[in-house]
Amino acid sequence: MRNTTISLIVVAILAALALYVVLPLPHPDWLVRSDLSAKPTPLELKLGLDLQGGTQVMLEADLPEGRELQPGAMDTAKNIVERRVNGLGVSEAVVQSQGDNRITAELPGVSNPDQAIETIRSTGQLEFVDPQGATLRSGMIINTTNKPTAVQDYLSNTENGSPDPALTPYPDQVFTTAMTGDVLGTAISRQDQFGQWEIGFELTGDGADQFYNYTSAHIGQPMAIVLDGVVLSAPVINAAIRDQGVITGQFDEQEASSLAIQMRYGALPVPLKVVDVRSISATLGEDSVRRSVVAGLVGMGAVFLFMVLMYRVPGLLADLALVIYVLFNLAIYKIVPVTLTLAGITGFLLSVGMAVDANILIFERLKEELRAGRSPRLAVEAGFSRAWPAIFDSNLTTLISCAVLYVFGNQYGASIVKGYALTLGLGVILSMFTAFVVTRTFMRALLGNRSQRDKAAQAIVGY
Repeated sequence: MRNTTISLIVVAILAALALYVVLPLPHPDWLVRSDLSAKPTPLELKLGLDLQGGTQVMLEADLPEGRELQPGAMDTAKNIVERRVNGLGVSEAVVQSQGDNRITAELPGVSNPDQAIETIRSTGQLEFVDPQGATLRSGMIINTTNKPTAVQDYLSNTENGSPDPALTPYPDQVFTTAMTGDVLGTAISRQDQFGQWEIGFELTGDGADQFYNYTSAHIGQPMAIVLDGVVLSAPVINAAIRDQGVITGQFDEQEASSLAIQMRYGALPVPLKVVDVRSISATLGEDSVRRSVVAGLVGMGAVFLFMVLMYRVPGLLADLALVIYVLFNLAIYKIVPVTLTLAGITGFLLSVGMAVDANILIFERLKEELRAGRSPRLAVEAGFSRAWPAIFDSNLTTLISCAVLYVFGNQYGASIVKGYALTLGLGVILSMFTAFVVTRTFMRALLGNRSQRDKAAQAIVGY
């Protein structure tokens, strides 16, 4: 009984914590996630493209003729793109490799798709360039010793094949790169005292020494800051810089944020071009989502009623365990977080059915033990232990199927399949926990009351 009481307390605490996470209440800083722009992200259920709409972008490696794709380059590019997208604060974007040379990015609820696309596809080659006496202005396109491929992208990937009027090519001259973006430790967009947007950056240990040596030797001279061959600004070095600095250039908020993200994550190992962009509306719509939720609640209500009518008090305890099971799932969806699509919701509802099935198997095994003459306490222990192999085997095969579907969805960019596999797999694991920990604890507590033992046994057996 002492162990049962402790188990009840633990279950109650876990259920209370799950309820606290699920309800729309203020949460502490250690529980609330923050994206890479230091903006707090409240704990809430994340919806996929089919539920809230957004943009889907397909990127493809854009290599010059005769150049081969290096092994691992696309995996590195995918990781950098993923970090850039997360840095934009896009709510639970999905970035996946597709084939050998393509990357797909799903951006739910983006407010400025063009800006987001440019941020994730830009090469991001940052250079600190010695102007060598030339006058460089923001917006100029120059060639440097690093010769980033994105210079040609700016000239060729504009409307009607002509350069953007805001970008001015410099006469044919190659400028010397003094330092690259590798010297940066971090970069953050912010406003100065006059409300103008700028990019503050900090340097790495080795980068600080390199930056200090260069700036101390060029005081009073300009230093051009160049991203993908485009001059961001060309400030004059007023003093030696060791630890941190500022980049200005008449940026608006989105431009400053985008550039800071590109600088923070360095250059892509391979240039990318956009081959397909799709603006996706919320296909289900608010009314359809509401109807789906109502249908799910009605179905769960019917299951709960069946359990009570079939097993009386034990069925009521199983229903309580299922409520806790639902809370655990929703809490994990918020904390991980898990992006919910219609397929993901389907996987969750299927896992609820499997959780109910586990309880039915246990109670039916209890019937057999009670009819064989065992006492209620021994019948409970025997029922749970002997039902475990069947439940474990069936759930294991489901988990293997979920793993195969998840790998398939991750490999081929089928996010719908991946979401279904993830919610179903999590649900199956939690269903085993609630059946063999929560329900078992409740049954032990019930049978610990002498006056309830015979009633519970009669309800289960049906006499």
